[in-house]
Amino acid sequence: MTDLSAKTKIVIVDDHPMMRDGLTMRILSQGDLDVCGQAATQDEAIELVKDFNPDLVLIDISLKSGNGIELVKRIRLLNTTTKMLMVSAFQESLYAERALRAGALGYLNKQETNEKLIEAIRTVLRGETFVSPDTTQRLVSQVLGKKPLANDPLAVLTDRELEIFRLIGAGFSTSAIAHQLFLSTHTVDTHRENLKKKLGVKSGAELNLKAIHSMLESG
Repeated sequence: MTDLSAKTKIVIVDDHPMMRDGLTMRILSQGDLDVCGQAATQDEAIELVKDFNPDLVLIDISLKSGNGIELVKRIRLLNTTTKMLMVSAFQESLYAERALRAGALGYLNKQETNEKLIEAIRTVLRGETFVSPDTTQRLVSQVLGKKPLANDPLAVLTDRELEIFRLIGAGFSTSAIAHQLFLSTHTVDTHRENLKKKLGVKSGAELNLKAIHSMLESG
């Protein structure tokens, strides 16, 4: 009989039920790995981490409330030994550095989960970093020197600004963004002004269009 207590405990955090189920099936195909919980929001994930003290949490960037980068920071503040792996469809060149700085040990693109999910999980569980070869090369020269990703205009944005930019591209209004991120509309408006300055756009309409194009390009 298999000793379930000896299995590696994993929590999956993703806002798409089908994605969570797919990851669960792939993980459970490994005899020594177990999924002890699933979550769609930051708060649900935090409760699961507190209840189960998992060995690993798989986290998407897009959540029903908040975002994965902020969740990584929150889990890190719990002073737990739980390791974290970001699994997302968003652009790795833009988000991998942010995930690592927040406290995750790896970044895996969802398009590669069938081939590399288990490899990524085992790498992170060993306490090693898992990112693509291209990102590894870029991080060696840029992250260690605390430099932004020079070839991406969005690299100048803070994590919060990038999240608001993404929500603008997804069609969220200022009030909806404020509700989603638990901010005041005044704070969101201030971020929108900062976004316009940093991205070199002159109007709110131009900012909206740029955000939408960015979302379409990133898939």
